[in-house]
Amino acid sequence: MTEPATGDTGRLLVVGELCADIVVELDEPPQFDQVETLVRRTTVTMGSSSAITACGAARLGVPTALVGVVGNDLLGTFVRSELVHRGVDVSGCLVDGTTPTGSSTILTLPGGDRSILTATGSIGTVRVEHVANDAVAVARHVHVGAFFLQYGLHPDLAKWFASLRERGISTSIDPNFDPAGTWDSGIAEVLTATDVLFCNQHEAMEVAGAATPQWAVRWLLDRMPEGAVVVLKLGPRGAAAFHRSGGDTLRADALAPPVPGMLIDTVGAGDSLAAGYLAARLRGLPLGDALVLGVTNGTASTRAAGGIAGQLDWPTATSRAQL
Repeated sequence: MTEPATGDTGRLLVVGELCADIVVELDEPPQFDQVETLVRRTTVTMGSSSAITACGAARLGVPTALVGVVGNDLLGTFVRSELVHRGVDVSGCLVDGTTPTGSSTILTLPGGDRSILTATGSIGTVRVEHVANDAVAVARHVHVGAFFLQYGLHPDLAKWFASLRERGISTSIDPNFDPAGTWDSGIAEVLTATDVLFCNQHEAMEVAGAATPQWAVRWLLDRMPEGAVVVLKLGPRGAAAFHRSGGDTLRADALAPPVPGMLIDTVGAGDSLAAGYLAARLRGLPLGDALVLGVTNGTASTRAAGGIAGQLDWPTATSRAQL
């Protein structure tokens, strides 16, 4: 990523899906046949990989704007108001009265396992042409979350990312899970203009068609630009970042730090990790410190229901990360 000048946090532009999350905390998997089950708690909160990352970055003090699409409905109003409350610039968000706002019902179990039921609605309808030139002009970095759900971006994203990098704007994507099971949608071409890829081990292996995470990382870096970074999210084991220097693949590791409270759920933890990493890099921190701060923010998010309630501000995050 392009390093900002001293004291300049840089501006983050996030382009991607918007939806609401309905998080249902279960003690055991649900039963059907009209069985009524009492649950611990239901929380309606901000959803979507892109929006959770945007909220996390704004919470960490990075000027952040988001471009996405919502429906003209109750959930759309909720999502936009939550973003504004979290300090995210939504002036580039569009309201589409022809489709409902997307939503995900997330069933969580003690220990962090979960199942996600998503009604796509407006989720994949944002397109490159929706991004105003003014928004790009002030951006230092552009991030796209949930790549495989962004079918509206797929035709033009690789070319757009390449044009951004020519202008000195760095790029990142987080593919997330591919519900279609193809793990393609042109992602290999997009990687050729991607500076940072965030993914877990399963996603990395599926995208690369590799049998091990090690081979997956090699395949990914082979396709990414010089100096690009693969951030591998490792759940409770933290994260690892890989990049190349002088023909060698270098690795940095960050373990999950001690965080107050008990694990509530892992919804959005990886997106909060991405927010922490990007915020730290935009503030000029080296890769290793950025990875530690990302893991710290991602771990903190697991101490509250949903993806944004547990996100940290900059002083708290740097204190806990001991930076």
